[in-house]
Amino acid sequence: MIRLVDVSFKVGDFSLKSINLEIRNGEYFAILGPTGAGKTKLLEIIAGLEAPAAGEVWIDDILATEMPPERRRLGFMYQDYLLFPHLTVRRNIMFGLRDGVKRDKLRYVDEIAEQLGIRHLLDRNVRGLSGGEQQRIALARALAPKPRALLLDEPLSALDPQNRRVVRRELIGLHRQFGTTTIHVTHDFEEALVVSERLAVMNQGEVVQIGVPEEVVNKPNSKFVADFFGLENLFKGEIVRPTGTGDSLSPAIFKSDSLQLSVIADRDGAGYAVIRPEDLIVSRESVHSSAINNLSGRIVKMEATGPLVRLTVDVGVRLVALVTKQSLAALGLDTEASVFLSVKASAIHIF
Repeated sequence: MIRLVDVSFKVGDFSLKSINLEIRNGEYFAILGPTGAGKTKLLEIIAGLEAPAAGEVWIDDILATEMPPERRRLGFMYQDYLLFPHLTVRRNIMFGLRDGVKRDKLRYVDEIAEQLGIRHLLDRNVRGLSGGEQQRIALARALAPKPRALLLDEPLSALDPQNRRVVRRELIGLHRQFGTTTIHVTHDFEEALVVSERLAVMNQGEVVQIGVPEEVVNKPNSKFVADFFGLENLFKGEIVRPTGTGDSLSPAIFKSDSLQLSVIADRDGAGYAVIRPEDLIVSRESVHSSAINNLSGRIVKMEATGPLVRLTVDVGVRLVALVTKQSLAALGLDTEASVFLSVKASAIHIF
């Protein structure tokens, strides 16, 4: 387990602000955020390549804050791989094996190269190898010393989209095979959602939300997180609940300009509402139910995305809904068509 307690760091105008994180043994954990959020710096502090200004780093219940990098037994892979161009693939991988008999090290390198599908490259020079091949070599070098945890800094950023998808699947497979605790830094939210079991979102040196991917995407706790994941149908407004409801979840009204929605909330006052496009039901007739919001409007834009169609509907404000092409044809929908959008109060996320 890796645990950060109130970790702070400052250089120039940038600072990490009281970071608290816990990465469980055997977990694939992603640290996600825009460029400049502090993701790589946090990884370097975990690895011991940077010293925090304050706070503690714990590795397997051992206080490691003052421990040098070589004693932490962590594998670190930078986004540019940092391979030695004058060495063979075998020598690059062996670089991480500082102790042991040479014969044993050679046998172990053969084994790990076989597992990563690069054994046929062992006697090649790294110059001229593809980005995907270099990525596997760098990964083999990081895994060779059997680290307590593997730290990956933007490991897929140098790959083209096709190789990125292939290597992403390989990383998941390798994690299942080796079971090594992995911390994966990225700015690509799709990448983080696919590979991680849990993730932390960072912004301007702070961890702003932690959770399983589905929870963070579907229930953002701030406008920044909602915007970062590109969530549509995000509205700023006012939450109004009946008096005497305290801080428990209860029916409420959310008001934003001309939009008024029945929602479930645990507080009053200013806030945001998010409606996922897939939660909006599109119909030609009004749906009557006390638990369902029913909005009338007209389609102003249609956009096909594979088997689905994105409908932008003007209900006084613009809402985006998703329907299948079959539903679109069955309903006889086209631009300027009048429709009803319905959504359950419980499906609207309030924060």
